[in-house]
Amino acid sequence: MCATVCSAESAATVASYRCRIVEHYWVNQRYKYIRLESDAPLAPITRPGQFYQLNCPATTEAQPFLLRPMSVYGAGPEAGRIEFLYNVTGVGTRAMATLPVDGHMDIVGPLGNTFTFAPSFRRVLLVARGVGLATMAPLVHQAAEAGAGITAVMSARTPGDLMEKEFLRGATAEVHSVFDSDGTSSVEAVEALLRRILAEQRPDAVYTCGSHRLLMLLQRVLQDHPAVLAEVAMEQRMACGMGVCLSCVRMFNCDGDKQFLRVCREGPVFRIREVVGEVEFG
Repeated sequence: MCATVCSAESAATVASYRCRIVEHYWVNQRYKYIRLESDAPLAPITRPGQFYQLNCPATTEAQPFLLRPMSVYGAGPEAGRIEFLYNVTGVGTRAMATLPVDGHMDIVGPLGNTFTFAPSFRRVLLVARGVGLATMAPLVHQAAEAGAGITAVMSARTPGDLMEKEFLRGATAEVHSVFDSDGTSSVEAVEALLRRILAEQRPDAVYTCGSHRLLMLLQRVLQDHPAVLAEVAMEQRMACGMGVCLSCVRMFNCDGDKQFLRVCREGPVFRIREVVGEVEFG
């Protein structure tokens, strides 16, 4: 089977929740953090890699029509607490950026599957770029709690965009930072770095999100490491977020058979080696 389909148990938890905005502020010039609280126990039912559909408000400058899919940045420790970290870039996120503290937001979820993580893992490698780090931040917490060593390759346009502190959230990790501004994020430089890390550290698992270029690069370098678990949380434009509209289908190689799968339903987490195609998604 190519992807992990949502179980009946997880699908049963999907619902609409009215949340109060507890915190909402700029992390840097491009990204905002929002913390929501609900009377419902969202944290216990939300897993690393899953996402919610957010109902962004209509403003005089922006009138978003569809709900916006957004990966969970954090959940808990309070049962009703859930957090998102987002790039203010389009109609929906520009409207969302105007929401005041003590206001309200409706969200639908949790949706999608989750990253594969085993308590026996001794070391994991996370390769993040841009807001893709928000998707993997809960995985950092999970690995740290399990006592696994964490190596992170973090890519950004400039040092001011990196958000290392926001990614690790107190966890200890070996961090390798690369930037567009100084050329260290070039494909050639990152490939050499990844090959060295994989050869020296032999991680049990590799995870990525947020960059098609990094995904394709990992497919190439992991050919020499067939035993390493490798997963990607894919970013894709969605309409319904529940597998009905088929707007988020992508092609995957399922045991030699190419199939179209829904990122929202069979994903968003897939095996890196199974992704097919050169269509840009992030």
